[in-house]
Amino acid sequence: MELQKKLEEIKTRWEEVGRLLNEPDTMSDMKRFAQMNREYRNLEEIVDKYHEYSDLLSNIDATKRIISEEKDQEFRDMAKSELDELLSKLQPLEEEIKLMLIPPDPMDDRNALVEVRAGTGGDEASLFAGVLYRMYQKYCDIKGWKIDVIDAHEGTNGGFKEIIFNVSGNKVYGNMKYESGVHRVQRVPSTESQGRVHTSAASVVVLPEAEEFDIDLKDSDIRKDTFCSSGPGGQSVNTTYSAVRLTHIPTGLIVSIQDEKSQLKNYEKALKVLRSRLYEIEHQKYLDEISTKRKTMVSTGDRSAKIRTYNYPQGRVTDHRIGLTLYDLDNVLDGDIDRLIDGLQVAENAERLKEGSFV
Repeated sequence: MELQKKLEEIKTRWEEVGRLLNEPDTMSDMKRFAQMNREYRNLEEIVDKYHEYSDLLSNIDATKRIISEEKDQEFRDMAKSELDELLSKLQPLEEEIKLMLIPPDPMDDRNALVEVRAGTGGDEASLFAGVLYRMYQKYCDIKGWKIDVIDAHEGTNGGFKEIIFNVSGNKVYGNMKYESGVHRVQRVPSTESQGRVHTSAASVVVLPEAEEFDIDLKDSDIRKDTFCSSGPGGQSVNTTYSAVRLTHIPTGLIVSIQDEKSQLKNYEKALKVLRSRLYEIEHQKYLDEISTKRKTMVSTGDRSAKIRTYNYPQGRVTDHRIGLTLYDLDNVLDGDIDRLIDGLQVAENAERLKEGSFV
């Protein structure tokens, strides 16, 4: 059977990776060790499911032998009933395994760097960016993930013109990557005396967090500038050169961080952001490649695409990529976005199964 053969190959690879992880050459190469450790953990989940599948097939064969060889009719009837029950479990288990065999995005189990920026709509867009940030805070609380704000610029009347934060936990990027794109809101602003619905937008960018050994950042390629912070933060804000601007000379990428009063802490945060943005350039090549093969394009990170609309008057949230509408706006804004993300994952997996990606 093709599926069983594939699972046996995976088990062999899992055992091989387990041996390699204990070899001195692997342990001395941190980049290789981290990659192999991730592969081992991912394969282990499939191997556990393979053992369950093998036991089921073995029980089916044993029950069939009883039916063909047993002469006691009552015993044979019991065996037939048991066979029906075993066979009813076979197809769902095979479908579950096929989904597990779809090669994961190599970045899925990473932490994520999330950037939320106000778009068109002035103050209302900044307020909406604040609403999105709160939604992600609530979502991360539900998932048991940790948020660390790296940099934030508040809007004139609340919310954020821009906020950058790191999310750490289990398979963060694999879930959060679906949030990349333009989010649109339709509601009546508090300043609108005529009760007219206005439309504004905010963009969300989700990057896989780069680890130190992913990107070889040379000091000679980085220009560091310091300047006085602006905005709230006490007397030291405008008098000390704590804010940091890093320019990556080969690419022209610029990262400015002023969230901390300490120049060193701002520098470390800026390095983390710069490293992730450089890493994302490489990852984007992979995303561009898969986007040519898939119609749903649910994880391509197309930052200009309008992906979701939040309509306050109707209490409606619509994800335009898969045509999913939920009339449950309040709960979604309170962090209940797994229903949207699950729908996107199902759509992507269905498309990948059509490609035969598990083979």
